Amino acid sequence: MSLMIAAEEAEAPPPLIEIDRVCRAFGPRKVLEDVSFPIPEGRTTAIIGASGTGKSVLLKHIVGLLQPDSGSIRCFGVDVALADQASLYAVRRQMGMLFQGAALFDSMSVGENVGFPLLHHAPQLSLAERRRRVEAKLELVGMGGTHDQPTPELSGGQRKRVGLARAIVLEPKLVLFDEPNSGLDPLTSEAIDQLIRDMKAAMGVTFVVISHDIVGTLNVADYIAMLHGGRCVAFGHVQRILRDPHPVLRAFLARNVELPSPTDPTATARLPRVSGDTP
Repeated sequence: MSLMIAAEEAEAPPPLIEIDRVCRAFGPRKVLEDVSFPIPEGRTTAIIGASGTGKSVLLKHIVGLLQPDSGSIRCFGVDVALADQASLYAVRRQMGMLFQGAALFDSMSVGENVGFPLLHHAPQLSLAERRRRVEAKLELVGMGGTHDQPTPELSGGQRKRVGLARAIVLEPKLVLFDEPNSGLDPLTSEAIDQLIRDMKAAMGVTFVVISHDIVGTLNVADYIAMLHGGRCVAFGHVQRILRDPHPVLRAFLARNVELPSPTDPTATARLPRVSGDTP
């Protein structure tokens, strides 16, 4: 599988989401402990880490499904933990989400699944306009012509694409992905990575990707945050992360790809050279 690593930026864009000293425990177990990092606007930020490190819990905090024990998460300038119902609803209206298993309704057709958010959030649209918007989003994710197809007939990769069409049908400013490569074969996984890159280029919105797939992460991310032991142990542009000597980060990345040694940049195998490496 080829790698397409984003070019490094001199300065990160302003944050769309600000995660500030977030702590969360479930009983005696501390899942998030003093987690802080920004999510730059208009870029793809991947949150990585081993299972049980708090990635999905943090995602639920961003959308306001969970509240931190302390700290704050500001999204579109709103502290989602302190927001009233109306303010939280307004923030969520600007979000779309691709769930890990796509979370499609098998009792509905492809078009009915994609149009479901429009039915609830844009009831003023006519049936014809709703269908037009749904078909446009299906075309955008490479699923044109499937509007009336039964959902159970879809493959795993097709379900992800339809789930993404549903996530963007309201044209949100922020799209969240929970393990987009989960359960997919390598070729389909690479196709989903390419789709995420294409969608970011076409829409210019902010993407947040929860993943433990290192190759997929390197292919889609502009910025990476790594969680370990409930803490954010590394954050930065993907090229800086590749040079970061943090031992846990190096060990995690090395599980999936052969990395350049931070002390010997010439000792590289499959990863392309990154800015700052010695020629």
